[in-house]
Amino acid sequence: MTIAEASPRLAAAADAALRWYPDGPYSLARTLGPLLRGASDPSFSSQGNDIWNAFTTTEGPATLRFSPAGGTATEPLVDVQAWGPGAAAALATVPRLLGVDDDWSGFDEPGFSATLPDMVREARRRNLSLRLPASGRMVDQLVPIILEQKVTVIEARRAYRYLMHRFGSPAPQAGAATPPGLTVAPTAAQWLQVPSWEWHRAGVGPQRSATVMRALRSAAALERLAALPAAEAGLKMQTIPGIGVWTAAEVVQRTHGCPDSIAVGDYHLAAYVGAALTGRRTDDDGMIRLLEPWRGHRQRVVRMIKSTGYRKPTFGPRMTIQDHRGH
Repeated sequence: MTIAEASPRLAAAADAALRWYPDGPYSLARTLGPLLRGASDPSFSSQGNDIWNAFTTTEGPATLRFSPAGGTATEPLVDVQAWGPGAAAALATVPRLLGVDDDWSGFDEPGFSATLPDMVREARRRNLSLRLPASGRMVDQLVPIILEQKVTVIEARRAYRYLMHRFGSPAPQAGAATPPGLTVAPTAAQWLQVPSWEWHRAGVGPQRSATVMRALRSAAALERLAALPAAEAGLKMQTIPGIGVWTAAEVVQRTHGCPDSIAVGDYHLAAYVGAALTGRRTDDDGMIRLLEPWRGHRQRVVRMIKSTGYRKPTFGPRMTIQDHRGH
């Protein structure tokens, strides 16, 4: 991995800029994809091959533009421009955000690779450009994941969009190129000011909104977890009532780029993994047993299974979409 100064043209058009050369094949869209809360996440926007992202740093908000720029299939490069008070601080997080610390060498080692199921090994061969991102932003990842607790993805993302549009802030402008509607998520202090009736209008029940409030009252301590190893950060998160192993795993997958954490307690995941690996559905204990031979890389295995497009047979009950906003 090499970080170089951006071209004078790119640097002149932004408050800060850099050029990043990943080692080997690289997919920007597939790497950043897990950070989006659906295709309509207001903090992201795609324009052609470019991806825009707005977020708050310790120095203030920033708007980032990621552009896969030229290069070759084996020697790609990404240009990154940043605008706003937090531009320089945001750029400092970019290498980890783009997966610089994600090391697949142990997974790809021939002896380990030989133990993997054929579908996983083939998926890896087809997905050498995938990296696991590490955003380092605990609050930004934790809030929308709490909103996904025990409800459908449709409900959770609808609620998140509503709250973002009501309480987020317009992204710092990058001139005429700024995507319309690009939004910076509320800070912890701003989330704590959301009144109870707005959570209700968003379709977020009192249990989930209370969990958000409890967590963000310790926001400074929460953000410090980004500097800890993923496993330790996950355990410390679970000391907050309402945050369990599922929530902690979903967070550290994105904040730390954790290659091993798996979302035990997910409504679909265990049955999905079981069906993919054995042809039979299983429960959480069964999934853990199935993935145990690849401990240290269990999340990589799950990501590879998902990358195949495999769909399990759908004979079981589906979660019902609830809407209590009229009550």
